[in-house]
Amino acid sequence: MEDKQIENIRHSLAHLLAAAVLKKFPGTKLGIGPTIENGFYYDFLLPQAIAPSDLKNLEKEIKDLIKHDLVFEGKEISAPEAKELFKEQSFKLELINELEKSGEKISIYETKKPGSTDPVFIDLCRGGHIETTKEIDLGSFKLDRIAGAYWHSDEKNQQLTRIYGLAFATKEELDEYLTMRAEAEKRDHKKLGPQLDLFTFSDLVGPGLPLWTPRGTILRNTLDQFVWELRYARGYEKVEIPHITKKELYEKSGHWEKYKDDLFKIITREGHEFAMKPMNCPHHTQIYARKKWSYRDLPQRYANTTTCYRDEQSGELSGLSRVRAFAQDDAHVFCRSSQAKEEFLKIWDIVHEFYGVFGFNLRTRLSLHDPAHPEKYLGDKDGWAFAEGELREIVTSKKVDWYEGIGEAAFYGPKLDFMAKDSLGREWQVATIQLDMNMPERFELSCINEKGEEERIVMIHAAIMGSIERFLSILIEHTAGVFPVWLAPTQVVIVPVSEKISDYARKVYESLLAKNIRTELNDPNESLGKRIRVAEMMKIPYIIVVGEKEEKENMVNVRSRKTTEGVEMGIESFIEKVEKETQERIR
Repeated sequence: MEDKQIENIRHSLAHLLAAAVLKKFPGTKLGIGPTIENGFYYDFLLPQAIAPSDLKNLEKEIKDLIKHDLVFEGKEISAPEAKELFKEQSFKLELINELEKSGEKISIYETKKPGSTDPVFIDLCRGGHIETTKEIDLGSFKLDRIAGAYWHSDEKNQQLTRIYGLAFATKEELDEYLTMRAEAEKRDHKKLGPQLDLFTFSDLVGPGLPLWTPRGTILRNTLDQFVWELRYARGYEKVEIPHITKKELYEKSGHWEKYKDDLFKIITREGHEFAMKPMNCPHHTQIYARKKWSYRDLPQRYANTTTCYRDEQSGELSGLSRVRAFAQDDAHVFCRSSQAKEEFLKIWDIVHEFYGVFGFNLRTRLSLHDPAHPEKYLGDKDGWAFAEGELREIVTSKKVDWYEGIGEAAFYGPKLDFMAKDSLGREWQVATIQLDMNMPERFELSCINEKGEEERIVMIHAAIMGSIERFLSILIEHTAGVFPVWLAPTQVVIVPVSEKISDYARKVYESLLAKNIRTELNDPNESLGKRIRVAEMMKIPYIIVVGEKEEKENMVNVRSRKTTEGVEMGIESFIEKVEKETQERIR
C-alpha cells in the first residue's frame, strides 16, 4: 500500500473516532485529529472522565461505522458558514478565526452513508481521506491509549484528553507492530540501564543529568576508546577544552542567536556573561587559530570527547535519549577545500567499521538546506551549492543506499547523516559528517598556500557515536543489554560452590585480573543457584563455577550465557578465548 493511502486511512479513522466519541459522550468539544507515525490521535474536552476500558467500546463503535460503507466528501465553505456549523464547538471556532485572519480557505469533510444528505460526522479539515470505509480492514487498527494534552500544546491552555490509535494496511502489519513494540518495552533502556546498574538519575542532581556507575563508566570508556583507536589510525590528535565560554565566542560563530533559548547561562561576579557549551566546534576553531599554518601542515585533525549542556524542557527529557548533559565524541578537521573529499571518506570508513561491529545496517541521508527558507542558514548560495555538490559526489561514488533530506542540514552547512536500523527494525540517526564553509569564514581561518597567499580553509565536523548517552540508549535496546564480551562491563563472574573453594576461586580471579579481564568474584555465603541467577540477570557473558573437582584438576567449569551446560577448560585456555573475543571484538 502506498504511503498516501495509509495516511488517508489513518486520517479517516481519526474522524471515525471523533464520531464514536460524540455518540458515547454527547457534549464533547472537539480539538484536532491528525495522523502520526503508525496511527493517529484526536483531542477531546470530555464532559466526564474516560477510562482505558472505554476504548474497547469506542473501537466497536468505529467498526460498526465502517461496516456502513461510509463515504468521505470534502468541500470549501465560507467563514460565516463554518462558524454557524461549529457554533457549539469552541476549539473549532478558534481555528476558523485563525484561518479567516490568515486568508486561508476553509474546508470541511462530511462522513455519511452513500446517497445520504444527513452526515454521521462533520469536521473542519483540509483532507485527505479515503473515498469509502470499504478501504479499511476491520482488523488493521486498534485504539491504543489515553493521554493528556494541552490545546495548541500550550500549558496555559485547557488540558484535553488525547486518544491514540494504531492503524496499518492489514491486520498482519498491526500484529507485527504490536509484537515489535512488546519486545521494545522489554528492551527499554530506561528499565534495563538501572537493572544492569549502568546509570541512575537523582532528584537532587536534577532531571536530564545522568549519573554513571562504575559499570556504566566502563561501557562508555570502552566505546570511546574504540572510536579513538579508529581515529588515531587516521591521524587525529586529542585536544581538551573548557566547559564554559564567553558569550562573544558564540555570537561570532552564530550559535548564540541560533541556540540562545537552549543555553545554560552564567553571570560572573564581575558581571560577565558566559555559557555552558552546547557544542564544541567554536572552541576547536580557537585551537586552530592559535598560529599561522602552511598548506603543508594541513589537514589538522582534532578529537575530543567532552560533555555538552543544553537547557531542554522538562517534558522533552527521556532517559538517555534526551538529556541536559551529554558527552560528544567530537572531531573537527581543518583542511583545504581540495582535501575535504578525502577526509570525508576517511570518516566514512570509521563510521562503517564502528557500526559494523554491532551489526547495524546503515543507509545515508544527504542532509541539504531548505532553499525556501534561506534565513535559517549562514552563508551564500554559491557556498551551499559547492558544499552540497561535494557531498552528493561522495554518496554517489560510494554506490550505497542514500536519499536526500531537504531542510535537514546544519545551519552552517550540509551533512551526511548515517541511519542505523536496529535489531527490531527501527531506524535511528546516529553518526554525522558535516561540511562547514561558514565557521572558517566567520573566524577567518586560513592557511598560507603555495603562492604565499592566505587561503580560506574549510572545516569538517564528525561525530561517530554523536551523543554517547543517546548512542547507548540505542545500543542497550539493540542488544537487549546483552553486550559482546569485549564491551561487557563484567566479562566473567567466578562462582565458588562453597567457602572451602574460596582460595582456589581467588587464584582464578587473580589470574584473570592479571590479563585485564574484567572479573567479579562471588560471595560463597549465598546459595549457588541464587548467585548464578544474579549473574544471568546481569547478562554477564561467562560464569565460571569452581568446586573441588576443578580445584583438584586445576580447571574451571565455564558456562556461556548462550548455553545452559558448563564446559571444563584449563585456566590458560579460557583466558586465551576471552582475549581473542576482546581483541577481535567478536559480536
